[in-house]
Amino acid sequence: MINAPNIILVGPMGAGKTTIGRLISQSMGKEFYDLDKVIEDNAGADIPWIFEREGEEGFRKRETQALSNMIQSDTHNTVLATGGGIVMRPENRDILQQDGLVVYLYASVAQQLYRTSKSSHRPLLQTGDPKATLKKLFEVRDPLYRDVATLVIETDARHPKAVANKVLDAIKRYLTSEDNQS
Repeated sequence: MINAPNIILVGPMGAGKTTIGRLISQSMGKEFYDLDKVIEDNAGADIPWIFEREGEEGFRKRETQALSNMIQSDTHNTVLATGGGIVMRPENRDILQQDGLVVYLYASVAQQLYRTSKSSHRPLLQTGDPKATLKKLFEVRDPLYRDVATLVIETDARHPKAVANKVLDAIKRYLTSEDNQS
C-alpha cells in the first residue's frame, strides 16, 4: 500500500465506520481506533450513561478532547472511526482538516434506519420516530461531512468488504494523483 497519512472516517450512524475502519486498518497495516470507544475508555462509562449524566453537550466536549488527543499523539499510522456528530462543532471540523485523509462514508436515511434499527446503544435515536430523527440529522450533517471530506464513498446496499475495497482504491488513486501534482 502507498504510504498514507491518518485515515479518518466520518459519516452518519449506520454508515459502517467501525466495521469498514477495521477492514481498512488491517489492509493498510495501521492501528484502528473507534473514537466512541476511546471516549468510553477515558470516561470509564458508556455513551448512553454519558448522555444521561452530562447531556449531549458534555459528550461533545469529551469527543473534541478525545479527537484532539488522538490527532496530536499520532504517528500517521491510524485509521480512526468517528461518531456521527463529530462534525457538529466547528473546532472538530478544524481538527479533522488538519491532519489526515478524511473519508465520508455516505449512507442514505433509509440505509441508516435499516442498519440502526436493532441498536439500543444510540442515544439520539431513543425517540418515538427514529426515521424523522435520522432525516433531520442528515439534513444538518451531510453538508458538514462533505465540507471536511477528502473523499466521499457511497455505502448503500454494499457489503462492508466491498466498501472497504472501494475506500482503499479511492485512497490509492487520491494519493497517486497528489504525488503527481507535487
